[in-house]
Amino acid sequence: MFGDLIDKFDGIFRKLRGAGKLTEKNIRDSLREVRRALLEADVNYKVTKEFIKAVEKSAVGEKVLKSIEPGQQIIKIVHHELIKLLGEKAEPLAPIDKSPTIYMLNGLQGSGKTTLSGKLALEAKRKNKKPLLVAADIYRPAAVKQLKVVGKSIDVELFSLEGKNPPKICTEAKKYAEKNFFDLMIIDTAGRLHIDDELMNELEEIKARVNPDELLLVADAMTGQDAVNVAEQFHNRLNITGVVLTKLDGDARGGAAISIRAVTGCPIKMVSTGEKPSDLEVFHPDRMASRILGMGDIVSLVEKTEQTLDLEKAAKLEEKLRKNAFTLEDFYDQLQQLKKMGPLESIIGMIPGVGKALKGIQIDETGIVRVEAIIQSMTPKERQNPDIIDGSRKRRIADGSGNSVQHINQLLKQFVAMRKMIKNMSKMKFKNLPRGAFPFQM
Repeated sequence: MFGDLIDKFDGIFRKLRGAGKLTEKNIRDSLREVRRALLEADVNYKVTKEFIKAVEKSAVGEKVLKSIEPGQQIIKIVHHELIKLLGEKAEPLAPIDKSPTIYMLNGLQGSGKTTLSGKLALEAKRKNKKPLLVAADIYRPAAVKQLKVVGKSIDVELFSLEGKNPPKICTEAKKYAEKNFFDLMIIDTAGRLHIDDELMNELEEIKARVNPDELLLVADAMTGQDAVNVAEQFHNRLNITGVVLTKLDGDARGGAAISIRAVTGCPIKMVSTGEKPSDLEVFHPDRMASRILGMGDIVSLVEKTEQTLDLEKAAKLEEKLRKNAFTLEDFYDQLQQLKKMGPLESIIGMIPGVGKALKGIQIDETGIVRVEAIIQSMTPKERQNPDIIDGSRKRRIADGSGNSVQHINQLLKQFVAMRKMIKNMSKMKFKNLPRGAFPFQM
């Protein structure tokens, strides 16, 4: 996410911090590089121009030039203006406070509407709400079947009608939702081009009939400037209430996320950062600005941890760590909780400074799968006491997990090193650490 832009900003700001004295000339030179970086990231030209103008106005001043750390001051100004550009504050989805609250999803084909429908339904279930998926795409082959599969995977009911047009389907779905006390109704409409008048008229009719609380445009972040143009056209026709950016994890440039608010005036409400049902985040402009500038996003990391953390297991683990009784069984449990948080690369990028330190290093997540297979091939007794694993046991575990004995030795060696580290930590002021402060509780 934003990989190219983060790298370019890092190089620009490193030069600024290294300058002994800042002048108007080297500030303007740096801003010229910032402009180039934004344009190469597919940020809208007018948005880039206004952004640079705002930064320059604040940066080229006596207070900045004479400050103790002028380089840091420039970074602070860029950060502040970037937050303003992205929308200043988070704008969450309409609250689910009536039966039914209605979210209507619109966008081009392949933008991720069906997947997003499932994610929104799962999010509602986590809040103890009763969601209903509505299949309003009658044009794409197997569209209804796909939504049915999504609904079944998260145990959410699907409403569909054969032989009816989408406005009629949505009208009947609303009646059904009211009658059966559904809290949330999510309408998955057919993908369409904004220049297709007939299909756009259909959306306008659905909007008029069901009066949705959220009229969301689902935009593929990887299409860059095209996503901004689509958002602008859909907003002109439908007056959308917000945008959800999908596939943001695969977008190294980030132009759509930076431009869309400024061009359309519509807030980005949510971002999809992966394929898993849980990979959905509220869009926080301040946190996103920090990520773009390579500052990490520790707040989102803590929130992700809280959402996936099993508090009961965490308490037991903490007690084991204090007693230096950490086993391979505990290690396996921690791996499972770590996997729930999303891609490792995304998690590491949220930790301030770590993303830069590991720049260029390929994170091989297949290593986790290998470790899981090895631990699962052990007996409960071996997991609790790895010291009993001798040569014959290693060969059995290697055969059972499809790995070599060398891989078994490597894991055991790493585990021993980890236990030594925990033991050393316990000798320090480990007992005085607040509960929940252990880095292993992920």
